[in-house]
Amino acid sequence: MRVDLVHRPKSAHVLPKVLAMDEVSRILNALENIKHKCMLSLIYSAGLRRSELLRMRIRDIDSERMQLFIHQSKGRKDRIVPLSETILMMLRSYYAEYHPVDYLFEGREGNQYSERSLALVLKRACKLAGIRRQVNLHMLRHSYATHLLESGTDLRFIQELLGHRSSRTTEIYTHVSQSSINRIVSPLDRLNLNITRNIKS
Repeated sequence: MRVDLVHRPKSAHVLPKVLAMDEVSRILNALENIKHKCMLSLIYSAGLRRSELLRMRIRDIDSERMQLFIHQSKGRKDRIVPLSETILMMLRSYYAEYHPVDYLFEGREGNQYSERSLALVLKRACKLAGIRRQVNLHMLRHSYATHLLESGTDLRFIQELLGHRSSRTTEIYTHVSQSSINRIVSPLDRLNLNITRNIKS
């Protein structure tokens, strides 16, 4: 049988799941441990992948230029993202309490913090915040991109901030942007209809 005649099913087109800004706020405010709060806040504030957060070192934070340097991310690509003023204040409080030496967020032995422990931090935060639906770490990254788009940030800038090679990858957020969807007016609303007549309760 010729290979080019074999039917290959198309991959499913799955939209990213995002959190409302209120949900993000509830998750972050639910945490009292400054280290845990900083980790989740940093993912959301810069649209980081969990691996990028866990590999981050203290030297990757440039408080003078208000930038985060992300080394050799997906596709072996370096990138720079803005450093939030809020997260900088949080990180200073965290540093004063924990005194990390190399990795920004260290495990118990001073090595890299584990992915499993980070996932448990989010799970606990969601429980404390009363959020019952399933939430994963990547949803914070998706929410960052979607909320930027909803606030009017150009899609090309979002592409650079997320480290996407193709704009097509970033364009998926246009399908989940609530403000963009809400701006669409149904053609029915433009018709001159008498909706009080001939409608039985």
